[in-house]
Amino acid sequence: MIGNPFHVLSTIDSTNNYAMAQVNAGPVADGSTFFAMEQTAGKGQRGKQWLSEPGENIMLTTVLQPALALPQQFMLSVAVALGAYDFFAKYAGDDTRIKWSNDIYWRDRKAGGILIENVLRGSVWQYAITGIGININTPHFPDSLINPVSLRQITGKTWDSLALAHELCHCLEERYSRLHPAVFDEWLEEYKSYMYRFKEPALYKINGDIFQGIIMDVLPDGRLCLEKGKTMLELGFGEVEFVVVK
Repeated sequence: MIGNPFHVLSTIDSTNNYAMAQVNAGPVADGSTFFAMEQTAGKGQRGKQWLSEPGENIMLTTVLQPALALPQQFMLSVAVALGAYDFFAKYAGDDTRIKWSNDIYWRDRKAGGILIENVLRGSVWQYAITGIGININTPHFPDSLINPVSLRQITGKTWDSLALAHELCHCLEERYSRLHPAVFDEWLEEYKSYMYRFKEPALYKINGDIFQGIIMDVLPDGRLCLEKGKTMLELGFGEVEFVVVK
């Protein structure tokens, strides 16, 4: 069960690094979760750091053992994104969105991110080290960040980040416990219904080229179908950037 056990750590470099060290040292129970009060080198997608002040926000990693084949890994990504969406939308409302592939947005602003790192033993998918960072109580962000937002900024309230981390684990478990190929088509449609910029004209960048495109679909393997003029592009993770105007 996600969040059982739930380990609270004071200061570490990264919850994903810590969890990875645990699985490299020996067996780790499915759902074991590591929550950091402070991390000094939090990891985001594409090598970006996740920044947070001590105790303000959710910074956790849960170690999962999905009963899926490695080619089905996008199923897990969808389940985790939906669980994070369920959690954040409960407090932030209907303006919550999932930005492909694994960010949580509120309107045009980033509230959180997900990073899944796989551990293989031969060809067997043994662990999915699933890190999640969500901005909860940060009142102000550095100007160097383009479009962040916190739950405090959205609601005007200060929250108990540790209590909310347990609630997030519950929302993740609600999805993870039902994860099966039989539900994937339904969940993929739900994922698309919550997607940021889905079927809306917007700016994107590929290899330095900025253009207007429209997200038309997401394929079962996770590729993004982006319409560029009369061409339909099928793009993998890291092959396209969303252009965000501050």
